[in-house]
Amino acid sequence: MKKLGRSSQLWSVILAGGDGVRMQPMIQQWLGQPKPKQYCTFVGTRSMFQHTVDRALRLTEPERTVTVIARSHEPEAWSQLDGRVCGKVLVQPKNCGTGPGIFLPLTYIRAKEKTGTVVIYPSDHFIYPEDRFLEIVELAGWVVERMPHRPILLGAPADRLEVEYGWILPDEVHSVVDGYRLSTVDRFLEKPNVIQARQAVGANGMWNMLVLVTKIETIWSLGWKYFPEMMVLFERLEKVIGTSEECTVLNAIYGVMPNKDFSFDFLQHAPRRMMALELNGVLWSDWGQPDRIEKTLAKLDKKPAFSMDSLASV
Repeated sequence: MKKLGRSSQLWSVILAGGDGVRMQPMIQQWLGQPKPKQYCTFVGTRSMFQHTVDRALRLTEPERTVTVIARSHEPEAWSQLDGRVCGKVLVQPKNCGTGPGIFLPLTYIRAKEKTGTVVIYPSDHFIYPEDRFLEIVELAGWVVERMPHRPILLGAPADRLEVEYGWILPDEVHSVVDGYRLSTVDRFLEKPNVIQARQAVGANGMWNMLVLVTKIETIWSLGWKYFPEMMVLFERLEKVIGTSEECTVLNAIYGVMPNKDFSFDFLQHAPRRMMALELNGVLWSDWGQPDRIEKTLAKLDKKPAFSMDSLASV
């Protein structure tokens, strides 16, 4: 089951359209100019975006990989993709939140294949080691093929209070697959206060990595339930993909696109529709704050690619 090879059935979506606002003071101090955090190389020789693209390409063929970037980030994104054969790159006319950011690439995938399975990866998270992480992604894909109506989110075990993360509060353990707990979901909790975070830890809560594995038609039908005004626009786009009208319609629908957050506006309304697979043996961090980078690299005894003075001064 765990083969760590490219699948002819799997699609990958890489989300790289965010602005990383919280990290901008540190990045400005370090680089002397603003840059979204996913395009920064905090350690080693590859940016977080490049790491994510390379991970995805280990499991999916380039022609089954879709990357979403912001129009304002095009020069940086194309520069970092140079030399990588990574399939379709979609340029969002504007950032309307993670809801449209996810359903735009799904629209293009659905225009080609409605029955496939897709993995959605944020491009601004730290993950180590990658082999084990990808084995778990493969495992989630295997489960989804057998439970096609239940999208699966990957959850990282919580080892501290964290009020800036999204949380998955599990309900019951459905099964243990290859040593990983697969649970139904009681509820999702976004950016809790300290009391709520303490309760989440006590309830065996997991940090929501926002790595989603799902059948395309399953998530599409849920989109209609929770984002109907947005889905009307994307179905309009789907009808003209590959025609001379595509670019015009894309720009037109983004002119009226509602701003939707996938976590707040979708997940928090749909916990009973989802399942969660808990990662073990994988270090995950959303590097949205400088101190998280410092703590992660110290834990791994890794040398950062930046001066620690950049952290001390923000």
